[in-house]
Amino acid sequence: MAERPAGAQALERYNQDVKPVSPTTAHAGQTAAPAGKILAIDYGRARIGLAIAESRHGLAQPFTTLERINRNEDMRRLRELVRRQGVKLVLVGLPLRMDGTRGEMAEEAERFAQRVQKQIGIAVEMVDERLTSWEAERQLEEQFGRRSKSAEISSKKKADQKISVDSMAAAIILRQYLERQASGAPE
Repeated sequence: MAERPAGAQALERYNQDVKPVSPTTAHAGQTAAPAGKILAIDYGRARIGLAIAESRHGLAQPFTTLERINRNEDMRRLRELVRRQGVKLVLVGLPLRMDGTRGEMAEEAERFAQRVQKQIGIAVEMVDERLTSWEAERQLEEQFGRRSKSAEISSKKKADQKISVDSMAAAIILRQYLERQASGAPE
């Protein structure tokens, strides 16, 4: 296996010490995720990357990428997906700056997580997502031998079958969460 890039190593060291932030106190202090599927969201202004795991002990898999339409339609599609898949916990990536401070996108992602919890009525946790898009691009290059942007040049049908950077980033968010849960690391 190839040596991990310095940025990924730094993220792993940070994630060992970070405590994910919950957007509300309703689930604060919860030590275990509810039994059932877990959905991870890589929130963005244009797209929402999704990944899923069957359980806390499952494997994180890229699921799909939703093109953003508007808040109501995005929430309707997420609600339907959560219901159809039997999701019991949603993780929303918190895009902190490298120094750990919150910027505009972190605040936007937190508001999105609060809407998910309120409108879908499901447990939601915020988790640090620093460097996940960068790592997703590296993994796609490694796996498919190409720059991830070249996937956007193909036909719609083929593009739907390919793994996007957004869904891969969501899978990384989910994988890191599952690893922390399995190791008993503090949240």
